[in-house]
Amino acid sequence: MISKLPSMRSAVVPAMLRPGLLPALLLAGCAVGPNYHRPPAPVPAHYKSEVPAQPPAASSTAPASSTAPASSTAPASSTAPAAQSAPAAPPDAWWTLFHDPMLDQLVGQVEVSNQNLAAASAAYMQAIAAVGEARAAFFPTFTANFSATRVGGSSRASAVPAGGGGLTVNPAGLSGGNTTLYNASAGVSNWELDVWGRLRRSLENARETAHAQLADLASARLSAQTQLATAYLQLREADAERRLVTATVDAYSRNLQITRNRYAVGTAPKTDVLQAETQWYSAQQQEASLRLSRAQLENAIAALVGAPASDFKIAERDTWQIPIPQIPPGLPSELLRRRPDVVAAEHLLAAANANIGVQEAAYFPQLTLTGTVGFVASALPHLFEASNRSTALGAGAAQTIFDFGLTRARVEQARQAYDQALATWRGTLLTAFQSVENDLVAADLDRRQEELLRSASQAADETERLTLNEYKAGTVDYTTVVVAQAAALSARRQLAQMIVSEQTNAVALVTSLGGGWTPAPH
Repeated sequence: MISKLPSMRSAVVPAMLRPGLLPALLLAGCAVGPNYHRPPAPVPAHYKSEVPAQPPAASSTAPASSTAPASSTAPASSTAPAAQSAPAAPPDAWWTLFHDPMLDQLVGQVEVSNQNLAAASAAYMQAIAAVGEARAAFFPTFTANFSATRVGGSSRASAVPAGGGGLTVNPAGLSGGNTTLYNASAGVSNWELDVWGRLRRSLENARETAHAQLADLASARLSAQTQLATAYLQLREADAERRLVTATVDAYSRNLQITRNRYAVGTAPKTDVLQAETQWYSAQQQEASLRLSRAQLENAIAALVGAPASDFKIAERDTWQIPIPQIPPGLPSELLRRRPDVVAAEHLLAAANANIGVQEAAYFPQLTLTGTVGFVASALPHLFEASNRSTALGAGAAQTIFDFGLTRARVEQARQAYDQALATWRGTLLTAFQSVENDLVAADLDRRQEELLRSASQAADETERLTLNEYKAGTVDYTTVVVAQAAALSARRQLAQMIVSEQTNAVALVTSLGGGWTPAPH
């Protein structure tokens, strides 16, 4: 159950009526409303899915494609040398752990040209301007006026203070004929004294909102970086998988020629040729599908770096050697100050807390000061002489006597907004812990799945080799060869997909942990 803030109306308003307390508060400048303190948060002592301190080396080397089905030699093994493990202490520039210069370059373009990031930056600058606006309310607003008035009357004119803080002319004393009167005034109008802390709470609210926008900017930056890294890694995997399928298409073409030759001499039935053709066409369709996926990923990267898709191109590579970083998750308590969405939610909570004080200040009178210095003369050269000067000073107090519960309703709205922000913050924190646990489990189990898929791919390659030799020897039909070849291709593709899954899960864990592993300052 969410705890409620104490009622400031019942606690503060009667206290203000105590003898001697009001003058003290006027001098001290108290700020009504609760001061912010971080509420209790459900932070576990450690993650239940810890990554092993020295996990087995993970390989990001793509499985080699088979080029052997046309002969009795073994297909190139899907076993590849394991890539060197990444450093144990990743830097804040976490994408450098993949050791890919192209990825480093693209991330740099995101920082400069990504439009979502530009929008978040503009929102932050708006919040900074709002802080300046709230700070300016502490200071008086100075105004200056000048006018020239043609006046006619029977006697000399005299100047009197105007009700709005300026000076006006009393034409009753004006002598016969027409006279031009010059009026110049400067002053302070309705300068609010922040006795009850309304302006201070407003400034606190603006500052916390600006901090939340800054965290949103960091979140937008991290989101753009992780989207880019994920799309780039998937693009490189699509390249590797397409090369694998292309090599398989070539092998199936050779197998098709073998079956045609055997059918021509009467040693194989027509169904062998048809099955070989079906397999060949199906592999070509898979290759075309991979080309489509790559093109879509390339266009997505173009949008992330702020470039037109029509003018953007990432060259293909002949090899796929990207290491899989091992990620130390750190302590759960670090998420409170490292993950941008959690930080933003807490700053919004503090802003809602400050708004309670803003609304509660309406229970107390608003105190203002007004001052004006003006000059009135019928001759412009003598306008600023001391004899033509007039000064007006004033103080005012405005207090709502009865508003049919309007102030009370606004305070209650502020309290409920605080409770809403509190629930949002706690929910965001719980979601953060859920994401980290999910990604830690995925990091651990993906390594195990890669080991199993690598072994399965090796076995499928060997089965394919032996089955093709048996078909050439006439001991098995071509259906057996088709099944073995389909299983081998599927195993190779699954292994490639699992490797990129490990890489993208590492990127997802970066997002869950808030980007990088250096804790943010308190």
